[in-house]
Order: sequence, then structure tokens, then C-alpha cells
Amino acid sequence: MIPLKDDNPTANFPLMTIILIAVNILVFFLVQPMEQESRQAFIMQFGFLPARLFFHRGGEYLVPPFSTIFTSMFLHGGIIHLAGNMLYLWIFGNNIEDIMGKVRFLLFYLLCGLSGALLQGVLDTDSTVPMIGASGAISGVLGAYLLRFPRARVTVLIFFFYIMQFIKVPASIVLGFWIVFQVLAGLGSLGGTGGGVAFFAHIGGFAAGLALVSLFAKRRREYYGRWRPFA
Repeated sequence: MIPLKDDNPTANFPLMTIILIAVNILVFFLVQPMEQESRQAFIMQFGFLPARLFFHRGGEYLVPPFSTIFTSMFLHGGIIHLAGNMLYLWIFGNNIEDIMGKVRFLLFYLLCGLSGALLQGVLDTDSTVPMIGASGAISGVLGAYLLRFPRARVTVLIFFFYIMQFIKVPASIVLGFWIVFQVLAGLGSLGGTGGGVAFFAHIGGFAAGLALVSLFAKRRREYYGRWRPFA
């Protein structure tokens, strides 16, 4: 099930969402042309290594270990990784920015990414494998969207054997299915079958989004398309 767009109009231009997408794309295309050895060294410096943060292991570092939690959010391992994250951010981020405002949304985004990285990190504090990607932050956006716009219609592409079909389903189904998969995959990864995906960063970011959205939102809707101030 691949989401393509939502039927949930915004009242304001999603400038911060577009800036975040642009920065992620820019960083990706600045890093990708590097020689493999240089690219790997760059990722080792600016990716998040739990062992570096908790035990100051993992080689020499150019920036404070805590700051790599934030720099890692703008690094991606490949074009599919980047495209998937930016697609979710584009579909769901504009509505969350709309209810928070640009500055609040940016702070919310970074805090969700921080929460996701820390949850993943504390579960494997000895790891010297760099964690990269915006998934934790974007997962927070998904959690906020699920809580605020569960009935918004999302156009998704589904595959049934060799048949592709476009259908519209409530956001609660799309995002509910997504988080259930993350939890199941995360539990499976505890046995060493995670395939390199930081599922608990997704779970931590999603949980942070659920918890923080009410603190950061400036207004809410009675139904999507109509605004009402907080009481």
C-alpha cells in the first residue's frame, strides 16, 4: 500500500515542508557524487552512532556526538530511501505544518527525529553502525496526522499479484497499517532480522508525534477544510 496523495486541503503554503524536502534532496545529491570511501567517511562523521553518543566509541569525530542525531536526519542511503521518505513528508507534512505554523512545525519535526533516534539508540547502545535518514522525524508527522486527521481520504496504490489499483481509504487505515507493520518488524528485529532498518526509530518518532501534536498545534479543524480555534 503506497500513499500518493490526500484529499485534505491546507489554508497556508507549506513553506517549511518544502524547505525540508529541498534540503534533504540537496544533501543527497551533494554526498552521492563522492568517492565511495569519502562518502562512507562522511556518513560515519555525520550519521548517528549510538556507541559514540553513549560511550564515545566509534572513532574520532568532527562534531559533538549529540549533534549527529540532527545531521543524520538529512542523510539517506539511496534514492529509494530518499524518495520514500520525501513522498510521505510531502503528503502528510503540509497539513501538520498548517496546524502548527512554520517554526513550531520545524521544532516538532526535529524533536520527533530526536525521540526516534534515542529510542533506537538505547536499544543498541554499543552500535557503531551509523543511523541515517529522516524516517524518525517523518514518523512523528504521521503520528500527528493520524491523531488529527484520521478520516482524511488518502489515495493509495495497492498491488494484488500483477494487478495495480488506485483506491481512496481513510488515513486511519493507511497509517494504522503502517505503524502495526513497524511494531511487528521492530519486534522481529530484536532477534537480529531487521535488515538494517531502524524500526524503533520509526516507532519512537511516531509515539512522539502522538504525544507532542497537541502541544504544538495552534488550531484544529472540526472537519478537514474548516478551521476552528482551540477552546
